[in-house]
Amino acid sequence: MSGSILPESLSEQRASLSMASDELAKKLQSRLAATQETEPRPEPEHSPVRPKPQEADGACGDSSSELSAILTRRQDINEGNAAPRLTRVFNPYTEFKEFSRKQIKDMEMMFKRYDTGKDGFIDLMELKLMMEKLGAPQTHLGLKNMIKEVDEDFDGKLSFREFLLIFRRAAAGELQEESGLMALARLSEINVSTEGMQALSLGSKFEAEIREEKEERKRQEEEKKERQAAFKQLQSTFCS
Repeated sequence: MSGSILPESLSEQRASLSMASDELAKKLQSRLAATQETEPRPEPEHSPVRPKPQEADGACGDSSSELSAILTRRQDINEGNAAPRLTRVFNPYTEFKEFSRKQIKDMEMMFKRYDTGKDGFIDLMELKLMMEKLGAPQTHLGLKNMIKEVDEDFDGKLSFREFLLIFRRAAAGELQEESGLMALARLSEINVSTEGMQALSLGSKFEAEIREEKEERKRQEEEKKERQAAFKQLQSTFCS
């Protein structure tokens, strides 16, 4: 009797384990199917659309619209979404014909001297250093106002063209006598007086300066050739 009871118990246990395993597998499959059905599907991504600034009504509508456009443009630039603007080639000699080539070169040397970052611009801190070196230090607000007065592209710094605008306005008498820009122009040791310009037309003056530069280069080349000929003659004397 005892020998027949043990096999029956083992077979019953095995059958029970098999049934439990099948039932557990069915439950796991049904739960997995239910999870997949209820799980939300990812929606397709849409690029954010920036709302267009609304134009204000009334007398200040145009100015508000212009300000909104400027702010939107700056935000697009910061986020890297702005389309690049076409930049035109700047020639100071043709655009600022009221100044001589020497004057423009002197202004360029001064600009590069204070462009310590060598990025082609004079920023707020570089302008601060410039005014201190010239002996006319300005407050932080005064420096910002100086840049703002000639900052045509609203980037908060001075390009070489905007730097030349300072001297153009100084020569035309368009700067206030006590302004920071007037102090910069006066203390720069660059003579931008327009007296005597009427005696010589701008075109002929420009051509005369170019001719003088060519003659100077020609004279230097001739002197160099003469020195080389004298050295060869002296060398042949010692070798003979």
